[in-house]
Amino acid sequence: MAVGKKTGGGSRKGKPNKLTADLKTMILGALDKAGGERYLLGQAKTNPNAFLSLVGKVLPMQVTGRDGKAITFRVVTGVESDE
Repeated sequence: MAVGKKTGGGSRKGKPNKLTADLKTMILGALDKAGGERYLLGQAKTNPNAFLSLVGKVLPMQVTGRDGKAITFRVVTGVESDE
């Protein structure tokens, strides 16, 4: 067998292992029993640092606009200029 050559064994690429899938199921079950969205809202108010850390982990790392295009921003300050 050649070194570094894939032999076809193991799991499909991107398939979570059983332990990871089981752990995710348990966490979501506990969240549901704790009150789900209402519980998370309470955590956002009482523990904002922990809540925002969670938000940072579940949001995509790169955000794009419609159809994958760049997002454009328009800043409105409410200050008029003579220019």
